[in-house]
Amino acid sequence: MKLHSSMTRLALSPTRPLYPAILGTGALLSTRKAQHVNNKLQLIPTKRQHTTSTHISQKSSWTHPIYTKDQILAVRTAHRKANTWQDKVALGTVRFLRWGMDFVSGYRPRTINSNGQSTGYIMTEEKWITRFIFLESVAGVPGMVAGMLRHLKSIRRMKRDNGWIETLLEEAYNERMHLLTFLKLAEPGPSMRLMVLGAQWVFFSGFSIAYLISPQICHRFVGYLEEEAVITYSKAIRDLENGHLPAWSSLQAPVMAVKYWQMPEGQRCMRSLLLYVRADEAKHRDVNHALGNLNQDTDRNPFAARVGAQVQSVARSAGIRQLQGEGSRKEN
Repeated sequence: MKLHSSMTRLALSPTRPLYPAILGTGALLSTRKAQHVNNKLQLIPTKRQHTTSTHISQKSSWTHPIYTKDQILAVRTAHRKANTWQDKVALGTVRFLRWGMDFVSGYRPRTINSNGQSTGYIMTEEKWITRFIFLESVAGVPGMVAGMLRHLKSIRRMKRDNGWIETLLEEAYNERMHLLTFLKLAEPGPSMRLMVLGAQWVFFSGFSIAYLISPQICHRFVGYLEEEAVITYSKAIRDLENGHLPAWSSLQAPVMAVKYWQMPEGQRCMRSLLLYVRADEAKHRDVNHALGNLNQDTDRNPFAARVGAQVQSVARSAGIRQLQGEGSRKEN
């Protein structure tokens, strides 16, 4: 009986992440047995890199589209000009939140001015992973809130939702998969968890109220937010390619990521993982800018399956083959 109880406790005990917990700015991530070589924190892989648990072996609720190498390499940063006061409100809010996120995650990449002087500091693997975890913990909120409110509205009005709900929930699911993937690389400490808890409560409450008032502004807000996400991942990829992140140079993507993105052989390194995540963010950018161009009550979602004979004249997106940066526009 005692043996059975001991085995049960062992089976239910959580597995260790791919790396020991790492230290972020302000002790955002707790430290475990960090090894310092030449005064640089070395991340030591564990057996979890080559194993997976039963709860991720099941087929995903949403099968991720397969990206080709050319598609993920073709992703570029883009910006939609703020033309209306609604756009300016959304953009201003994103810039304010960007400043706050930069502060709490210690994000200040080094830049070289015209005089050859550098400002800021080089982002390390620890600082990047801290930023990724905080970013993705917040990014999963808008899609879930929008999908939930539209779901309740559809029930309340006893009408179809014009195909919006599933796209929004799929976006939230995708962002959560980003977070779970990065959690295979680092284990957040108490400070980081407390910050995520507070940020989620504030953002969930604020975004819910804002979406009830103006869904259009909210989708434009998410579009601008995803523009910033593409910029962030592009800078991380550039640092990795330039040799500033040596611990990631030979790091392989977690098994979870390989299965979710269906990553082919030869494209399963950390750089490839960041390219896949950036491609997802670029797609969310275009989708939300496109949804922000639509009539929130009458237009059908152009990214959903056809419903009936009437479909709005909006360009459809197949994976990331038609990324435009500003989102699709309705034809006049």
